[in-house]
Amino acid sequence: MMFTIEIVSDVVCPWCFIGTRRLAAAVELVRKERPDFQYRKHWLPFFLNPDTPPEGEPYLPFLEKKFGGRDQVEMIFSRVREAGKAWGIDYAFEKIQLRANTLQAHRLIHRAQTVDPDPAQIDALIERLYAAQFQRGEHVGDPAVLTACAVECGYDGPTIAAYLASNADADVVKQKAAEVQAMGINMVPTFILPDKQIIVGAEDPAILAAGIRKALAT
Repeated sequence: MMFTIEIVSDVVCPWCFIGTRRLAAAVELVRKERPDFQYRKHWLPFFLNPDTPPEGEPYLPFLEKKFGGRDQVEMIFSRVREAGKAWGIDYAFEKIQLRANTLQAHRLIHRAQTVDPDPAQIDALIERLYAAQFQRGEHVGDPAVLTACAVECGYDGPTIAAYLASNADADVVKQKAAEVQAMGINMVPTFILPDKQIIVGAEDPAILAAGIRKALAT
């Protein structure tokens, strides 16, 4: 049975981007002891800002209201930028114009995982979506942007565009997000290991590796 790490995340969460890097580093730590360690990732949806309008809304005004002003927002940006540098991530928050509704992005990820799933292709798509949000300032709530991201990762453009234009799997994605919250998960990223061990946050690779070793032992 394949060792599965479930990752609860949202593509508009900057720490989730860092979390992907730290998980990869944790796996390498485990493989130093167990070179044959194999695993698969399964992404679960989380809506960081569930009240976001489908068309999105201005990004900075929302953050300033949420965190109490521009100075506080800039402090948060600075902290995330510093954390990202260690993992090869250069955040460009100044490029982000819109706070995105991520239902469409989660639907795209859901489809990628359920229709002829290719782990490498899914990894590329996840990486591309984070880059769209945090490095290119693209609106990840826009189906056209999502389709372009998918095409860059080898998916068929017309097929993805037709899927996103429909309402397919929207209820499935919402139900999965509700199930995650019902488990008491309210922060992202969150990693769920096979022994039902839950690790919350973009933790240090050593902590993630210790969790993986514990799960392997059970």
